[in-house]
Amino acid sequence: MFSSLPEPSPIAAGAEPEPLRVCIQGYPGAFHDIAARFCFDGRPLDIVPALTFNELVRRLVEKDGVDTGLMAIENTLAGSLMANYKLLNQASLKIIGEVYLRIKQNLMALPGQSIQDLTEVHSHPIALDQCREYFQQFPHIRLIEIEDTALAAYNIQSKGLKGIGAIASAMAASMYGMEILAPSIETNKLNFTRFLVLAHEDAAQPVAGADKVSISFATGHTVGSLYKVLAVLAAYGVNLTKIQSAPIIGKPWEYLFFIDFVVEGNVGYDQAIDAIRPLTHELKIMGAYKQGQLYED
Repeated sequence: MFSSLPEPSPIAAGAEPEPLRVCIQGYPGAFHDIAARFCFDGRPLDIVPALTFNELVRRLVEKDGVDTGLMAIENTLAGSLMANYKLLNQASLKIIGEVYLRIKQNLMALPGQSIQDLTEVHSHPIALDQCREYFQQFPHIRLIEIEDTALAAYNIQSKGLKGIGAIASAMAASMYGMEILAPSIETNKLNFTRFLVLAHEDAAQPVAGADKVSISFATGHTVGSLYKVLAVLAAYGVNLTKIQSAPIIGKPWEYLFFIDFVVEGNVGYDQAIDAIRPLTHELKIMGAYKQGQLYED
C-alpha cells in the first residue's frame, strides 16, 4: 500500500473515511485506474477521470476536486512520455510515489460473439500498435483509434454495438459487461508501464524512507558540463536509474535533463543534490519517494 498524503478523518467515530479523490488520465477501467487501486490498496477511492494529461495536471494544480493523481511516464515498448516530463517540470506538483504495472491487452466484445463476427476493433493508438501482429490473421478487421482503452469498452456497452470489439483491461471487461474473446494479445509480453503518483506541492508530505529521487536541471553550454554532474553523483554513491533530455525552447542546442537516482548506503539524497547545485542551473527536485512495486494486471 502506498500513502504519503494525510489520512482522511472519519466524519464520526466508527464512520468510514471519505474516499481519496484520485485523478487519472482515461476512464474507469483504464490501466491508470488499475494502477491507482494497487497504489492505494485498502483506502476507499473516488476515481476522477481526465480526458488528457493536461487536464489531469490542471486539476491537481488548481486543486479542482482531487487529492492526488496518477500519470504514466514511461513504457517499456513506447519509451518515455516526454510531453509528461515537460508538464511536470512546469507545474507546482511533487512526485510522491511510483508504481509499475504489467500491461495485458485483451480483445473483448459484447457477449455471444466470436472474433469472426467483428469488423472493427477500437482502442487507444498505443494499445493498437502493441497488438497489430495479432490482427494479421484477421485481415477483415479494421483497427480504429480512439482516446482511451476503457472508453472503447464503455462505448460498445452503452451503445449496444455488435460486430465491434475493444482492446482494454480485464477490469474494463468486467465493468462494462464485455466478454474477453482473446486474452493478452500484445506482441511483446514484457510490456510494463511506470506511473507516477502526484500531489500538489502544498499537500505533499515528506515520504518516510524515501530512497528514489527525480530531479531536472540544465547545465552550461560547455564541453563536459553534464559529465561533471554525473561524476559528482557517482562520487556520492547514488545509483542512476534514468536520464532523459529535452531541448530548451528558445535556446538552440541547450537541453533540460531529467534524472532519476536511487540512494544507496548512508549518504542522504540532499547531500548529493547540494553537491551538484554549483554545476547546474534551473535545478528542481521533482520528488523524493519510495521505489515502486511491480504489479500484474
